[in-house]
Amino acid sequence: MKPAWTRPADLRAQLQKCWDRGELLARMQDADSGFPKRLTLKGPTSSEIADRYEAVRLWAKDIMAAPYCRIELRSFAHRVVGFNSIPAEAWIDSLDDALAMLGKRNEAARFRALLDLTGQRQPALLSWLAKRPLKALELGERWHLLLDIVEWMQRHPRPGVYLRQVDVPGVHSKFIEAHKGVLAELFDLSLPPDSIQPGATGAGQFAARYGFLDKPARIRFRVLDPAKSPIAGIGMPDITLDSNSFAELPALAGRIFITENETNFLAFPPLADSLVIFGKGYGWDNLAEARWLADCVVYYWGDIDTHGFAILNQLRGKFAHVESFMMDRATLMAHEPLWGTEDNQVLHDLPLLTADERDLFNDLRDNRIRKNLRLEQEMIGFSWIESALAQLAGKR
Repeated sequence: MKPAWTRPADLRAQLQKCWDRGELLARMQDADSGFPKRLTLKGPTSSEIADRYEAVRLWAKDIMAAPYCRIELRSFAHRVVGFNSIPAEAWIDSLDDALAMLGKRNEAARFRALLDLTGQRQPALLSWLAKRPLKALELGERWHLLLDIVEWMQRHPRPGVYLRQVDVPGVHSKFIEAHKGVLAELFDLSLPPDSIQPGATGAGQFAARYGFLDKPARIRFRVLDPAKSPIAGIGMPDITLDSNSFAELPALAGRIFITENETNFLAFPPLADSLVIFGKGYGWDNLAEARWLADCVVYYWGDIDTHGFAILNQLRGKFAHVESFMMDRATLMAHEPLWGTEDNQVLHDLPLLTADERDLFNDLRDNRIRKNLRLEQEMIGFSWIESALAQLAGKR
């Protein structure tokens, strides 16, 4: 069995880990380069020296020839081999030696050029280069364009335009879209704090965070009462409006249904003084802009599973008066042959549920009826839907 002694390749592998963590390039900005750097060197024990002297001699010769390494020896007296010396410590004396050992001098030169350029144009971003040196190398040929965008933003804080309107030579909106993550980090370091909206986080909030215009959210709905159709001569049109326009509408109906399934949205039957909205799961900020919904009776129809109740709970954070529709135990039990399985259940408590909803949610979450039980809304029989709607109609 080959002994587990350090080989030249092992010394190089130790340095490679430092490179992969970005440590070597990050050191290029520090007065303290971190060198000389001691590497781990595991050699033979005393008994191995005695028992495998020829192998030890060859190992020592191999280690001593490791390029760019300074090997320190340890002298010892042994009862069998007598007075001798053996490699005991391995050192890399300089950052340049480390780069040479890894064959990374060219990469380091490119990174040095990025440091010089950034120091001249945007010194506040040198800290980003120290933190993300390998990413900076990856972006090398595009780095000057990223700096151009940063400078444009400094001249136009919270510009109030679409990304398509950013006028920087060589830059188009697809370039900005592709580099949103990096640009967000650069903007946060280089823009005045009052030009950044701190509550807007994540890639989806890039425009809001830095003051760009974003494509408007769309709200899709059908008026279920032909007498209240907003388009003359068309009974129950399928309409999509931007959220601002939807918010400015007069109240088109006194009763609002929100459903998550597109087929259910399209097949929703006619109902007096009613409107159905095609929901899109979590996130109700845009719908909440329609203040007139607060004066309507609002029903949410989602899947009978933990996520369905979680979405209902979130919607009640915007409209506290929302009622659930066909998300009850009777509907669930009546459709047992059509039960499915839910992945990644919601496990946290949902404080905005009613007592009956909470009891059913807890039974689903705790797998008391069946493990990961789910009834998707499109599995509910259409006659059951019509019956439920007839009961609601009778209440008014």
